[in-house]
Amino acid sequence: MRIALINPVARRTQGYHTIGTYIPQLGLQVLANLVPDGHGVDIIDEVFGQRETESRLAKGGYDLVALTAYTSGATRAYEIAAACRRLGLPTIIGGPHASACPDEVVSHVDSVAVGECDEVWPQIVRDAAAGRLQPRYEGKHSDLEHTGLGRARQELQPINGRYDVAAIQTSRGCPVGCEYCSVTRFNGARIRRRRIADIIEEWNRTPRKFIFVVDDNFFGLNRRDAEWTKELLRALIRYGRPRRWFSQTTINMGDDPEALRLAYRAGCRGMLVGFETFNQESLKQYHKAVNRRNLARYPELIRGFHRAGIAVFGGFIIGADDDTPETAADTVLAAARMGVDIIQVTNLTPLPDTRMFDRLKREGRLLAVNYPEDWERYTFVETVYQPKRMTARELDEAIYEVRYAAVTQNWVLKRALRTLLHTRSLSTALFVYGMNRGWK
Repeated sequence: MRIALINPVARRTQGYHTIGTYIPQLGLQVLANLVPDGHGVDIIDEVFGQRETESRLAKGGYDLVALTAYTSGATRAYEIAAACRRLGLPTIIGGPHASACPDEVVSHVDSVAVGECDEVWPQIVRDAAAGRLQPRYEGKHSDLEHTGLGRARQELQPINGRYDVAAIQTSRGCPVGCEYCSVTRFNGARIRRRRIADIIEEWNRTPRKFIFVVDDNFFGLNRRDAEWTKELLRALIRYGRPRRWFSQTTINMGDDPEALRLAYRAGCRGMLVGFETFNQESLKQYHKAVNRRNLARYPELIRGFHRAGIAVFGGFIIGADDDTPETAADTVLAAARMGVDIIQVTNLTPLPDTRMFDRLKREGRLLAVNYPEDWERYTFVETVYQPKRMTARELDEAIYEVRYAAVTQNWVLKRALRTLLHTRSLSTALFVYGMNRGWK
């Protein structure tokens, strides 16, 4: 049996998903690694464009088409599924949107997979090969350490493009539980770790020299998580092939000089930290307790990253109930003064099956409700709800202005020079220059 694994990408993604590199859709590489022997598998990733997807499906001789979709890609996923039905190809959709809206999804495809599907995926393949694909499959939060799951088929590249970097996951889950975030619903609140030996083996096998470690919370929130992270970093230093990499963490990592020094020695040059806002009430609304506790210490914690040589990639969300049209510019200027090296500003976006989506729906504040067509607007670069202290258009325009300013050559060069001054690391400054120049 031949299987096509597809990552559908929305057409309206200008700004958020368009950076100067191509990052793997790791979930598809993980599923490819779990395909039972005797079956062939191809990846089609629409980050490289949508033009050839249907023609490749028509000519590829596939027996099963499996799609994964974020909410913004759901509309496009349904278009592909409709094309598959015309071609007589069985289809299944999984991923975050399918788990949030399974009843909607199943009306467009032959089968829907809910939750993490590592353990159930081989059964899906066997059922499809036998012609008895079930309408619904339920995955679960696997024990990654004892099952050995989470390994990706690193060498498998899409048939419609080539990734510039590699992606690896060392853990799943996030205990923070932000109101707007779908991670805790999809991957759970407990951080589940892979075996360090498995991570090192995959790390050394990837042909790419730059890696995005896609963990939603690389460091964690407690001492046990921190000690495991440091154990992994020591293993990477001792046994891992030299790689440059970045990951995602919470601000409290800035309080652990040992972990940061180990991360730098292991090749880390940047950490994406979700600051979200400098407003205490907005952090309370977001249910982001770790940031509320550390808000007054942001500058000190940023310096902790810098002293270790690591750049701070700051994520900020504009659109909380206290925000005004001036908040976007004020946030960017405050972040720059604190020394944040890379500044990512996104529109507050209520994803389905999150507490924020449910709250705004109850309050009658959702604007993009023509589903499934309007899912394509949930891209983090468009306001899809009614803010309290401005119009949706005012918020869009305010964020557009700061994004536009942030890609000017003067801004990009100044950020890199300041990073060099703060971190005393040329490789970190070059990482910051490349990332800031790549944002579009």
